[in-house]
Formats: sequence, structure tokens, C-alpha cells
Amino acid sequence: MKKHLLMMAIASTCFIGVHASAMTSDEYKAGKDKIEADYKAAKAQCGTLKDNAKDVCEKEAKGKENVAKAELEQQYKPSASHQRKVAEEKVKADYEVAKEKCDDMKGDAKNACVKEAKAMEAKGKADVKAMKM
Repeated sequence: MKKHLLMMAIASTCFIGVHASAMTSDEYKAGKDKIEADYKAAKAQCGTLKDNAKDVCEKEAKGKENVAKAELEQQYKPSASHQRKVAEEKVKADYEVAKEKCDDMKGDAKNACVKEAKAMEAKGKADVKAMKM
């Protein structure tokens, strides 16, 4: 999970440098349509899974959709608040997936897993709060 968060931070840093030129309205609409199509395809793939694996897959798909929408907004209308929204959505998505993965566990292992997920969420939120805007 720590590697995942590190990769997200690196990707965010790269993304911040890319947003220098805003996109057109048509590009924005095309981006929204692509995000919707990607989400529907990802959700359809989840249909083949069962039990908690399906739930995890659906959380991942929804999280990716929300992050992609936030990134699209940042590209369309670059601002500090949209940049913060991207970071918040990434933290939220990571937490939701991590928490859902804990459902496969039982007893102390599950409790430890949930505790770790909450700690990662708290750290992520603190990092977002500390972002210079």
C-alpha cells in the first residue's frame, strides 16, 4: 500500500507540471465520455467476480472514476482547489479499496487491517491539508 501511495504522489507531481494549458470544451466533453465508458467497462469486468473480490473490484472502479473526473476538472479549469480535490479523491479511493480488502480477513487480522487503512487515510488527509495552495 505504501508503494501505491508513493506512485500516486509521483503521478500527482507529474500531473501538476502537465496542466499548464487548459483544454477546450470539446476535449472536456470527450474526456468525460471516456471516463464514463472506462468506468462502465471496469464495472462490467467486476461482474465476473464473486463475493468480496467483486466488492473490491467495484470500489477500485469507482475510485478510478472519481479520481479521473477530478483530474479532468483540474485539466479543464486548473486551480488550487481542483488540485486539492484530485489529492482528496486519491486518498478516498485508496482508503475505500483498502477497507474493502480487509473484509476478507477475520478477527485480529481484520482489526489490524482496518486500523492500518484508517492510519493511511489519516496520513493522506494530513498530506492534502499540508499542500501549499
